[in-house]
Amino acid sequence: MRDQLYINGEWVSPDLGGYLDVIDPATEQVFQQVAAGTEEDIDHAVRAARRAFDSGWGQTSGAERAQWLDALADELESAKEALSELEVRDNGKPLPEAQWDIGDAIGCFRYYAGLARELDDQQDQPLALPDERFRCRIRHEPIGVAGQIIPWNYPLLMAAWKVAPALAAGATVVLKPSELTPLTALELAAAADRIGFPAGVLNVVTGLGADAGSPLTEHRSVDKLAFTGSVPTGAKIMSAAARDIKNISLELGGKSAFIVFDDADVEAAVEWILFGIFWNQGQVCSATSRLLVQEGIAPRLIERLVEETRKISIGPGMEPGVLLGPLVSQGQYDKVLGFVDQGLASGARLLTGGRRPAHLSQGYFIEPAIFDEPDLGSILWREEVFGPVLCLKRFKTEEQALQMANASRFGLAAAVMSADPQRATRVANQLRAGIVWVNCSQPTFVEAPWGGMKHSGIGRELGQWGLHNYLEVKQVTEYISDQPWGWYLK
Repeated sequence: MRDQLYINGEWVSPDLGGYLDVIDPATEQVFQQVAAGTEEDIDHAVRAARRAFDSGWGQTSGAERAQWLDALADELESAKEALSELEVRDNGKPLPEAQWDIGDAIGCFRYYAGLARELDDQQDQPLALPDERFRCRIRHEPIGVAGQIIPWNYPLLMAAWKVAPALAAGATVVLKPSELTPLTALELAAAADRIGFPAGVLNVVTGLGADAGSPLTEHRSVDKLAFTGSVPTGAKIMSAAARDIKNISLELGGKSAFIVFDDADVEAAVEWILFGIFWNQGQVCSATSRLLVQEGIAPRLIERLVEETRKISIGPGMEPGVLLGPLVSQGQYDKVLGFVDQGLASGARLLTGGRRPAHLSQGYFIEPAIFDEPDLGSILWREEVFGPVLCLKRFKTEEQALQMANASRFGLAAAVMSADPQRATRVANQLRAGIVWVNCSQPTFVEAPWGGMKHSGIGRELGQWGLHNYLEVKQVTEYISDQPWGWYLK
C-alpha cells in the first residue's frame, strides 16, 4: 500500500511507474519506497475529486460530514502508537513529540467535526435589509476541489490542519505530502479507506514537488490551493494561482523574535527559549530563533541558557530520554551546517553547539547552537535556518527591542516575556506578527487562528478561520412585495 497512490478510493500504481526512497534520518538508511506521482496521476486525482464533489459530497450536510470526520478520528486513534513510531522513523523527531503530534492531529479531526455540525445551523441565516420589499439569506457553501501541499516537519499534523477543515466544509481534497515524509499521509488515506470514505473525496498523491506539486497548483479544475512551506515555493504557487484567479492560503517562513525584559524570571525564560527554538530540532516555521535580551538580565540568562542547552540529550527518536533527534534529511543537514559556517565567517560568536555530536557517527544530527551578537544585516540573523540554531542580541530600551524585532520581512510569530502585564500587552500589540505569545513560546491550539503577516503568508488556518478557507459566502435575495417593481414597466 505504501508504494501506491490513493486515488478515487483505490490504491493504484503511478502512471509512469516511478518510486522514491524513504530514508530514516537517524540511520541514513532507506527503509521504504513510495510512488513517484506525476502530472498524469495528479490529473486522475483532481478529476476524481471533481466527480466526488459534483456527485454528492458538496451537497452533504455538515452533520453527515461530521460523522465521517469522527469515524476517521476514531480510526487514527486506534493506530496512534503505530503512527507515532512511523512518524519517528520517517521524520526523526523524538517519540514523545511524535505522540503529541498524532494526538493533536486526531483532535483536529474531532474539532472540525464539531464545526461541521455547527455549520448546518448557520445556513440560510436571514440578513436584515433597509428595504422591506426584499428578503436576504446568507449561505456558506463548499469551495470545490482543494489542492493541498504540506511540509515535512509535522507530517500527519499538517495534513490534519488542511484536510480536516476542507472535508468539514464539504470540499474534496487532493493532498500532496512532502517526498521526505510521505508515510503518515498514506496512513491517513488508509484509515479513510478502511472506514469506507466516499470515493474521490480524499486523494493522496506522493511525489516530488516539480513532478506532482507543480501540476497540482496549475490544474485548472482545482478551486482552492493551500500550501505550507518555503517563501520561494509559495511565490510560485501564488503566481500559478493568479492565472486562474484561484483562492489561495499560504503559510510560509518565519524568523520569529523572542523579547526578554530585565524583570522576567530567568529560569522560566530559559525553559521557554529552549522550547521555542529546539523543539522539533528547530524545524518549526514559528520557531523563536531571534532572541532579544535586555542588558540587565543578559549575563545570567545567557549563562543559564548555554548550560541547559549543553545538557539536551541528542540521539535517535526512539531512544528513551532523547530531546533532540536528527534533522529530516541530508539536504537539511547540509543547509543548517552551511548557516553555522556563514555565522562564523560573519564574525558572530558561537557559544555552543553547531556540529555533529561526537557520540553519533551516522544520522543527520547536529548539536543545538547559540550565536552571540550576529550582525543585524547577516544572513544568520535575517534568514530562516529551520534548524536548532538560536541567534541572540542585547537591547537597552523597549523601543529598540521592538524596532529590531519588527525589522524583518517575516511576520509569522513573536514572543515577549515580562513581569509587567502592561508592558507585555503593549509590546505584544506592537509586534508585527500574526501570532504573539506572552510569557511563553509555541503553544498552539486548534481553536485559535494560525498564520502570518508580510512574507510569512496569506490567510489563516485553524479555528473557524480554517473552516472558512474552504467556504464560499453566497447571498440569496428575494423580492417579496406584491407590488410591481415599476422601474421600466409602468
